[in-house]
Amino acid sequence: MNKFSPILLGLSLAVAGSSVAAAQQTVSLPKVLQITREFIKPYKGGAAHDKTESAFVATMTKAKFPAYYLGLDSLSGKSRALFLTEYDSFADWEKDNKLVDKNPSLSAELERASIADGELLENVDSGVFVRDDDLSYKPHADLTHARYMEISEFHVRAGHHKDWEKLTKMVKDAHDKAGTHAHWAAFEIAYGAPDGTYLVLSADDSMADIDRGYAEDKAFREAIGGDEGMKALDELFAATVDSSDSQLFAVNPKQSYVSPDWIKADPEFWAPKPAAKPAAAPMAKPAAAEKKTP
Repeated sequence: MNKFSPILLGLSLAVAGSSVAAAQQTVSLPKVLQITREFIKPYKGGAAHDKTESAFVATMTKAKFPAYYLGLDSLSGKSRALFLTEYDSFADWEKDNKLVDKNPSLSAELERASIADGELLENVDSGVFVRDDDLSYKPHADLTHARYMEISEFHVRAGHHKDWEKLTKMVKDAHDKAGTHAHWAAFEIAYGAPDGTYLVLSADDSMADIDRGYAEDKAFREAIGGDEGMKALDELFAATVDSSDSQLFAVNPKQSYVSPDWIKADPEFWAPKPAAKPAAAPMAKPAAAEKKTP
């Protein structure tokens, strides 16, 4: 399948100090994360893409499919939609694939939806990632009220994994000392991208969370050792990472297939009631025919 569920948050190391306001949960995070990217043709997003994606949501809902997915729309970079799916293991992913294979009706409906959706797309790709607890920091697992997702991608130079761990520890220790609201979940590439690729994800309930992260940057810099500490961090980063990129996405409830628990937690966002149709104007009475005089 090309789309599935969510659950993860985090904080971009590239914007040290960015934060998430959601309360910390004890729910476990996914071990395996699949991210499908759909690159949209110019001006084919918005309502047009919502319409084709709604066919997937309707199909999955009708089938009561057990795997859920979160849809995101890009607010930066190239026009694209992301679909995040989580699994506890690769074996669980295989089970879901078999459910589709054994259901001809579901397979046919998904194929029809895919053909219609494909008319709007330039390209599609997919990556599979595995969570790294040592590189994560106070991760949360509740996205029911998330409205935005920050995703940062880092590529670590070959032979520098230990430096990457050291770099992450420096950042985590500074956040501890500064008492920021930082938290993130880190994932390492398993399939679909060059070895050494890592994703760091964070969810925001509003853009005010991003503002707060920038406001905490001063405390972070002081905690890591001021100018000297930042210089050491920058030098280690330059020696360890050969590329990095951060992008911002908006959660799209119309393109997300989420669990009943999510809908119950925030029904106005995940399952809003259709707008009431305007009342029809009363029909005008036909004019009385004029009497003809003889």
